[in-house]
Amino acid sequence: MSVLVRYFASARAAAGVEEEVVYLPAGASVAEAVVALRDLHPDSLPRILRAASFLVDGVAVRDPSRPLPEGSELDVLPPFAGG
Repeated sequence: MSVLVRYFASARAAAGVEEEVVYLPAGASVAEAVVALRDLHPDSLPRILRAASFLVDGVAVRDPSRPLPEGSELDVLPPFAGG
């Protein structure tokens, strides 16, 4: 199945792309998608992914074992600072 991954802020810089399509086995979970992203960008993303929050189709992920629907959007949101 395909999932559109969108990166924001430092995750975008680390991935080197704004978004990419990732192919996963049917029924893959958010946690499995994160492992795939680490494998795609092993030198730059692992540290960011450990601290990131995720949205699936605009809804915050509370349970990383949640299955991803085919064609969903997975947003990678690193911690933001501001003030």
